[in-house]
Amino acid sequence: MKRSIITLAAIAVALSAAAQGGISKQMIKEIEQSQPSGNAALANAMANISIDDLAKNHKNSGTVGKHFSVETPKQSITDQKQSGRCWMFSGLNVLRSNYAHQKGDTIDVSFSQGYLFFWDQLEKANLFLQGVIDCAAKPMDDTRVRFFFKNPINDGGTFCGVADLAEKYGLVPSDVALETYSADNTSRMSRLVASKLREQGLKLRKMVGQKASSKQLEKEKTEMLGVIYRMLAMTLGEPVKEFTYAFHDKNGVQIGEAKKYTPLTFYQEVVGKPINGTFLMIMNDPRRPYYKTYEVEYDRHTYDGHNWCYLNLPIDDIEQMAITALKDGRKLYSSYDVGKQLDRKRGYCDLNNYDYATLFSTDFPMTKAERIETFDSGSTHAMTLSAVDLDAQGKPKRWKVENSWGADWGQQGSLVMTADWFREYMFRLVVDKQYVPEKFQEMAKQKPTMVAPEDPLFQMED
Repeated sequence: MKRSIITLAAIAVALSAAAQGGISKQMIKEIEQSQPSGNAALANAMANISIDDLAKNHKNSGTVGKHFSVETPKQSITDQKQSGRCWMFSGLNVLRSNYAHQKGDTIDVSFSQGYLFFWDQLEKANLFLQGVIDCAAKPMDDTRVRFFFKNPINDGGTFCGVADLAEKYGLVPSDVALETYSADNTSRMSRLVASKLREQGLKLRKMVGQKASSKQLEKEKTEMLGVIYRMLAMTLGEPVKEFTYAFHDKNGVQIGEAKKYTPLTFYQEVVGKPINGTFLMIMNDPRRPYYKTYEVEYDRHTYDGHNWCYLNLPIDDIEQMAITALKDGRKLYSSYDVGKQLDRKRGYCDLNNYDYATLFSTDFPMTKAERIETFDSGSTHAMTLSAVDLDAQGKPKRWKVENSWGADWGQQGSLVMTADWFREYMFRLVVDKQYVPEKFQEMAKQKPTMVAPEDPLFQMED
């Protein structure tokens, strides 16, 4: 009897504690009384009009400045369509720009995203399966095991993936390996491949639990990858192994004779050397100490490849390196939180595009560090930095990037951003080492601090 009384009392206390954290009638009354009067007309408008249309700042809706004091040669705009491959489009845009720059900007060549995407997906499948084997002794609710099964494969990525994949599998021209429907629209294919990988991952965990040898696991994994290869070949097309190709200038005139290539010999023709080791990856992450290096665990595309390892720098230092490279005619891989204060119609990013604060009678005061920490902002989209407009003191006024949303979007496929927006929502920059001061190159040699892949800033760009 006493035990029942004690139990009932404990339940009552628990319910009382829960009630203290809930919304009480008194709280609702106070909330209702706090609401400003005269919102009926605005509420009616918001019921029928988009928030952005109502919040748009009319004073800031003029034409976007098109003059840039420093601008790299234009190249054709690409279109990633309904896929998360911005990282690949931006990375390959940089590589083709580098080749054109080397040839005096007279040659016109673009690289097949579909070809490299096939190998990206197969390599990510192997990264998942091998990661499951490596963590098979851990319980299913372990943080790293959950990470693998939650994200067995995706179409996002970083410049590291472009470097590792191109060096390993080569490149092919875009008109040799055309895009398929599933390359342009990745969601259904990705879901099916992910489902198959999860099934395969459970089988590998079971085999490890049954003390299977490493040889048996390798044999089983190879057979599993054969299934994934077949699914990818049917949706993305089997990778090109050999082709004949002739280069053309920007007017379409053929340069020299057509030659036979493999993807790797073509890579040697247009890149000519390893990409890894030639560039420095830089980040602006105000949550962490500057002038230190960080490495993101499992933030790579191939099991035997390179994680995203970066030097964290103040935005002033990043800007100066970007300006130096652009002045030399070199485009740069860069990434942003592009959805913030973006006027899609004008292709314009400005902190004053939309006045959400006035619309909702509140403010949005979080700092860049606070936005990152709370998952409110992060590196979500990669684009190719192509131009900057400088004032009389050499300070940036605005920047321009080549986007991968098609030539009909924004500023003929490009996006313009103010200097203030750039400082708030730019996160990553990949810079050729020749434009990196020696002191930063030395800093980058520090032993990096390992960062968990679940970190809010390091979601793969799409």
